[in-house]
Amino acid sequence: MLWMESVEHELLRDAGIAVMDERPDGSIESWPRVSVSCDYASAIRFGDVIDIEAGVERVGGKSVTYRFRFTHEGRLVATGRVVTVRCRVQHGEGQRLQGVAVPEEIAATLARYSFPADEQVASS
Repeated sequence: MLWMESVEHELLRDAGIAVMDERPDGSIESWPRVSVSCDYASAIRFGDVIDIEAGVERVGGKSVTYRFRFTHEGRLVATGRVVTVRCRVQHGEGQRLQGVAVPEEIAATLARYSFPADEQVASS
């Protein structure tokens, strides 16, 4: 999970999208994870260097699904998926998260990071 989150944040930075946005009304919008999975395909050893590719599988009304491909020397090691939901927390309201729509400009930006259809990571 840690590696997928780190690569997701790199993707967002590259896209110019903030992980946390402070809104003019004092609320904060962020992307908490609601689902995480990882399927292992082959072993690696301690100290092996791996490459992690990330892409956007789907942008929903309030959610973004990311896919990850882990490789070592060109060999598939694992695949992963993370689903995040755009949420707002309003201070002083018990810190409850409320799902909000993914802004159109963010959805359009994330669409540029889509995995090509023929390279989608198979789900299990």
